[in-house]
Amino acid sequence: MPPKFDPSQAVEVYIRVTGGDQAVDASSLAPNIRKLGLSLKKINQDIAKELTAKNYKGISVTVKLTLQNHQVKVSVVPPGAALVIKALKELERDGQKVNNISLDAVFEIARVVQTRTMTKDYKRVVKIILSTCHSLGCTVDGKIPIYGSFYI
Repeated sequence: MPPKFDPSQAVEVYIRVTGGDQAVDASSLAPNIRKLGLSLKKINQDIAKELTAKNYKGISVTVKLTLQNHQVKVSVVPPGAALVIKALKELERDGQKVNNISLDAVFEIARVVQTRTMTKDYKRVVKIILSTCHSLGCTVDGKIPIYGSFYI
């Protein structure tokens, strides 16, 4: 028989969610939450409220749930690509139109993402964000973000 769950212990659960008005898929949330004795419906409402407040509609992000004393704290942990898409201010990318982002916005995104990356060097984090911009098909200050175009 497994040991009883201690409600005062803090438990962190990470779930990948697409932002929008729809609720989170219960099949991905239920195995982690049922053993804690919490309501799936209330947690779904909290996640949906947090994602609409942060304006992540249509963008796939990771949601961190901190569970302690039968209270749920929801926080959004967006990946670098979601931050680049949000900085472009256009959720739908068009193949005909060239999207442009400023280098200052790339630096801001790199500061946010640096705490979650495995590298300690800020220069490498900026290069990771530049390669993300390249894979999304956007330009940075009018240049295609490839290795030789930016000397950082």
